[in-house]
Amino acid sequence: MNLVREKTCVICKTTFGCGNPSETIKCWCNELPPIFSLDQITDCLCPKCLKEATIKKIDAYVKTITPENSLNNKAKDLPKTNHLVEDIDYYLEEGNYVFTKWFHLKRGLCCGNGCRHCPY
Repeated sequence: MNLVREKTCVICKTTFGCGNPSETIKCWCNELPPIFSLDQITDCLCPKCLKEATIKKIDAYVKTITPENSLNNKAKDLPKTNHLVEDIDYYLEEGNYVFTKWFHLKRGLCCGNGCRHCPY
């Protein structure tokens, strides 16, 4: 079992817990899409900084996807999760869920409902 360690974010210097609290409860970072490589960052990021970095990386990726090249979409091949992450998979608008282009890319196909952010 990997115990939770206290770490300091290399970006904002906030202290946070890092690790798996038990064999069945995984680290909070597993809630985010597994797309973020640390590139030049040498250690863990706090939840806020990792989410911001993940959103930036996703935004850069989805800008490269057009209906013409949507078949080359790598997001659909990521491990499937059972939960949605606000600001990544959806945002709220007047109390309604609006699914992002990233959400649709992960699904891998068009549902035919005329979604606002459909990349297909």
